[in-house]
Amino acid sequence: MAIEIKAPTFPESVADGTVATWHKQPGDAVKRDDLIVDIETDKVVLEVLAEADGVLGEIIKGEGETVLSAELLGTLNEGAAAAPQAAAAPAAAAAPAASAAADSEGEEQLLNPAARKLAEENGLNPADIKGTGKGGRVTKEDVLNAIEAKKSAPAAAAAPAAKPAAAAASSVVLSEGDRVEKRVPMTRLRARIAERLVEAQSSMAMLTTYNEINMKPIMDLRKKYKDLFEKKHNGVRLGFMSFFVKAATEALKRYPAVNASIDGKDIVYHGYQDIGVAVSSDRGLVVPVLRNTEFMNLAQVEGTIAEYGRKARDGKLSMEEMTGGTFTISNGGVFGSLLSSPIVNPPQAAILGMHKIQERPMAVDGQVVILPMMYLALSYDHRLIDGKEAVSFLVAIKELLEDPARMLLDI
Repeated sequence: MAIEIKAPTFPESVADGTVATWHKQPGDAVKRDDLIVDIETDKVVLEVLAEADGVLGEIIKGEGETVLSAELLGTLNEGAAAAPQAAAAPAAAAAPAASAAADSEGEEQLLNPAARKLAEENGLNPADIKGTGKGGRVTKEDVLNAIEAKKSAPAAAAAPAAKPAAAAASSVVLSEGDRVEKRVPMTRLRARIAERLVEAQSSMAMLTTYNEINMKPIMDLRKKYKDLFEKKHNGVRLGFMSFFVKAATEALKRYPAVNASIDGKDIVYHGYQDIGVAVSSDRGLVVPVLRNTEFMNLAQVEGTIAEYGRKARDGKLSMEEMTGGTFTISNGGVFGSLLSSPIVNPPQAAILGMHKIQERPMAVDGQVVILPMMYLALSYDHRLIDGKEAVSFLVAIKELLEDPARMLLDI
């Protein structure tokens, strides 16, 4: 029975996707829950898994093609994997005398055209290659393995000839004056990031205000309690981000316009705090969202951020984890950035930028003291947020972090 392989159902915010990688090819055996194909959207990469055991049939949407929500990608022939093997035994028993005459025909059946061409180009006899595919079929990978084995085999005559060839190849790559270029298509995620950044700068009256924070109180608190915190919360480590998330949450309650968004001619004030935390991945910058941070403690914030980081590295973030958010925090300091102007993530109205902690001489009570300082930047949409409100919001975060007891006492 043929099972339809369909693209996932996309949420309303995602119009379409692109077929990124087919992990199985027509004729390959597939087990239930095997990864068949990746669909890349402008937010995440979605995995399509096999619904049953069988053999991959026709591929309808090839790599690089655009697909819509729930669109047909290909077919899976359920339970077809064992059929060729079951039929082969009676055939072999019924015609033993014809086996010698059918050798060439069998060879054609056990060697696909791509593998045969590759073997011929490299002077290999297909009969000498051991097939690992279904029914003993010689795959392209088998031919490649045979080529590698042939290269690594000791051959006194071939070794001297190989050195000049390698030297020639090296000289071509490294020769002076060569200007090598590589052109690759932009991923949907990177294209969407670029589109949103341009949209933000062209559609918003975006300004940035700066302040600096003395990180010593937070660093002392973390140093004092980090071991006890990790033991109490089953290995969850106490970092700086949770303090910033909680401080931002409290400041957002005090200045609701910073937590709002513009929808057409309306201003939408959100009665909850969903804070996006920018995470760097191999595919680009992603912003998973911490939901209802007003009800989260430091351990829950740190644990969720750590889980999002692991998922981002493995490409496992879900669409739901990437959608929404009323405010964003970006930490460029982990890469060494001392000062920058973050760009607001529409339709949000503001974004907080953290930076590198740098020891600097500061004047404290008339004395010069070396303190660990960090610059903070708040970029905001001036259409919605006044300068006074933006500065007051940033000062509130500064005060909360420089005196963490304020968060506990709600003052």
